[in-house]
Amino acid sequence: MSTLQKILDNKLIAIVRGARPEDTLRIVQSLYEGGIRIVEITMNSPKALSAIEMVADEFGKEMAVGAGTVLDPESARSALLAGAQFILSPTLNVETIKLTKRYGAISIPAAFTPTEILKAYELGGDIIKVFPATVLGPQFIKDIHGPLPQIPLLPTGGVGLNNIRDYLTAGAAGLGIGSSLVNTKEALTDEYFVRLTEKARQFTLAAKATIEIGECSL
Repeated sequence: MSTLQKILDNKLIAIVRGARPEDTLRIVQSLYEGGIRIVEITMNSPKALSAIEMVADEFGKEMAVGAGTVLDPESARSALLAGAQFILSPTLNVETIKLTKRYGAISIPAAFTPTEILKAYELGGDIIKVFPATVLGPQFIKDIHGPLPQIPLLPTGGVGLNNIRDYLTAGAAGLGIGSSLVNTKEALTDEYFVRLTEKARQFTLAAKATIEIGECSL
């Protein structure tokens, strides 16, 4: 299965921000046990490239790993060489998209307005990250999906268990899940990892339930 199809099928991208490489492995293992199959490691995390490489080596095809908070093509190239399969950005950078596509990887640039969303897609974005989704909400996704149904949208920011169904029903192709799932500011104790697996399971089941009853538009 291609990385793009894996994202579209599984819907959820767990965002790991601020964790050390050795903690990232255990975080990803806990997420995997809870059913998560796609993880984003942000480039502003300590030794992010090492973390990406470790996760890619440890999980292989079992977990799709990508780099997030990628601001320029140089960072994208470094992440791809470390093993990232997709590149996410909080902004729209044309050269980053070009570099990512040149390496045959999945490009997920961010946009905020309908004009930006269409431009990001026309420039080669495979999925367009709608960020910050907190400001816009599920109704915005539904409104954009009406005239631009061909563009896969990935709302990120403020997505939690309380609104997964609303976003997917509105037409979101996937969801970026941040601190509502992985909060690295908490003490990373054994209890934390048990709770993380359970939270991952709840998120996975919520997405799966929406898909199974046919409420997803994509």
